[in-house]
Amino acid sequence: MGLALAEHLVTEGADVTIAGRSETRLAQAAASFGGGPGSLRTEPVDIADEQQVRDLLVPAGHLDHVVVTAADGVGAYSPIAEFPVERARAILDTKVLGPMLVAKYARVTGSIVFTSGIAAYRPGPGASAIAAANAALEGLARSLALELAPVRVNVVSPGWIDTPIWTTLAGAAKEERLAAMAARLPAGRVGTPSDAAAAFASLLGNGFITGTVLHVDGGHRLI
Repeated sequence: MGLALAEHLVTEGADVTIAGRSETRLAQAAASFGGGPGSLRTEPVDIADEQQVRDLLVPAGHLDHVVVTAADGVGAYSPIAEFPVERARAILDTKVLGPMLVAKYARVTGSIVFTSGIAAYRPGPGASAIAAANAALEGLARSLALELAPVRVNVVSPGWIDTPIWTTLAGAAKEERLAAMAARLPAGRVGTPSDAAAAFASLLGNGFITGTVLHVDGGHRLI
């Protein structure tokens, strides 16, 4: 989703920096770009590491917008009786404390947008940690919308989006699980990265929206 948004913004003429833990994936992302009137650069950073976040954001100076799409899907779903507390801490580090660090160090003039998810509204068995993290992130955003005003702070809450994380979550069953959900959704399909990118872009561009969660879930909350 972050990559799709970056591509959209570069084609609109924005100068974009994408950051992430994996230098390999950053290099692949940069190589996949077709170019545009804007520019793209990449920076390695672990969003859960305060020093790394500070070193990335403080020298950057004033930024128009910051979007956080970081997630940690490895081992995110497990019955509570078997859930390792270290795994839960890692999820919270990435999903909640990382965005908090971004808000702490980013000097933003326009807006910050975080990414929660459908598990906060339609959790299933074994989803306690990710449901709690998504809900906590939305609470953080509402508080920051007041504290950082007039900087706007919003959240995009995606439903099932066909991204590479599904290979991690479902493995060989990915296509079957996505097809089953598509059949249930009012929209008749699961989402695409471009669906999510359009939602992020709409929040970046609308100066009268803050403290809001924008749901991009194909109607998942209704079923």
